[in-house]
Amino acid sequence: MYCIHIDCNSYFASCEIATRPELKGRPVVVANTNEHGGGVILALDTTAKKLGLKRGMPLFKVRDLLQENDVAICPADHKKYRRISRQIMQEVVNQGVVQDFVQYSIDEFFGTLPLDDPDRVAHHVRNVKQLIADTSGIPVGCGCAATYTLAKCATWFAKHYAGYNGVCVMPPTKRERALAVMPIGEVWGVGRQLRPRLERMGVSTALDFAQLPRQVVEKTFTSAGLHTYLELQGTPAVTLENRERRKSIMQSRTFEVMIKERDELSRKVAHFAARCAASLRHEKSLCRSVTVFVATNRYRNDLAQYANDATAKLPSPTADSPTIIHTAEALLDTLFRPGYQYKRAGVVLGNIVADAGQQLDLFDHDRNERRRKLMSVTDMLNDRFGDETVTFGGS
Repeated sequence: MYCIHIDCNSYFASCEIATRPELKGRPVVVANTNEHGGGVILALDTTAKKLGLKRGMPLFKVRDLLQENDVAICPADHKKYRRISRQIMQEVVNQGVVQDFVQYSIDEFFGTLPLDDPDRVAHHVRNVKQLIADTSGIPVGCGCAATYTLAKCATWFAKHYAGYNGVCVMPPTKRERALAVMPIGEVWGVGRQLRPRLERMGVSTALDFAQLPRQVVEKTFTSAGLHTYLELQGTPAVTLENRERRKSIMQSRTFEVMIKERDELSRKVAHFAARCAASLRHEKSLCRSVTVFVATNRYRNDLAQYANDATAKLPSPTADSPTIIHTAEALLDTLFRPGYQYKRAGVVLGNIVADAGQQLDLFDHDRNERRRKLMSVTDMLNDRFGDETVTFGGS
């Protein structure tokens, strides 16, 4: 059996190009633009990268470069990106080739192929890659190997070496040769803090790490490091269900027009809370706390300034939208001050835990089950017919 990893290329920019044919042939950047024409580059396609543009660059600092090269600046449209991601997921599932197919992030997917022959694996993966291109217009890189970590390594080769044409199958016989040329910093699970530590130990490639004595790895690193080590050796040790969860989920917005009225601000906060709750359920997680923050425009020295936040701990972990929305609105009541013009607000869900294995309220079990079913139906309808097909009254 082979594990498969699918990674969308320059995903946000690719989504814009796929849905706006007039952008083809032009460099494309995606930015969180504001009403004054400012913002920061969030994503960019390969052509834009060749111009020297990078993520995180403020638009005003590279304005001349953008104009000189006719770079298209697209405002970030996260609804569109989530919709296309779900479309990719559904098309691959419907094709029936990849088994145990799961979405790892908005632009990454994992699955398995119950095959042992590398040539047959490569044939099927090319078909999957072509299916995604035909149905969504999104280019992807695909890697296949004995473990999830090795599959991600294979994807790195697929995307960095043109000869693979976007598909790299790494059989056990080629594993060591491939890992010998892969920088340790490119290995899934090796973060910025771990990389210098490994390099001080003389580990510069993925193979160097895989060939360390096991007792050294067990003594030096956490269980996550041991799992990465075993996976690089071809031993499955990572399950997607027990991957590290986000510590918090946030939805916020800098408003194009400043908000004075409490009711309008409340609708915004309720909308953010509903979106956070939906993300929580998508990740099969629950939260134990809700935070709301508000702020005026700090660049308007002619206006009164105010910024504040408040947090509430929930009686029990939940991903129930009405509960989270109600809590967020109650927090806003404590924060709102009349007479100010609010430029920004947001909702943060914290203390996130896995949904599985959580003990439910014994005295409210039936109600909780009904709410879970309601949330499941709501998510199903929004997934099928588009975000906000079903919304909650407060938002």
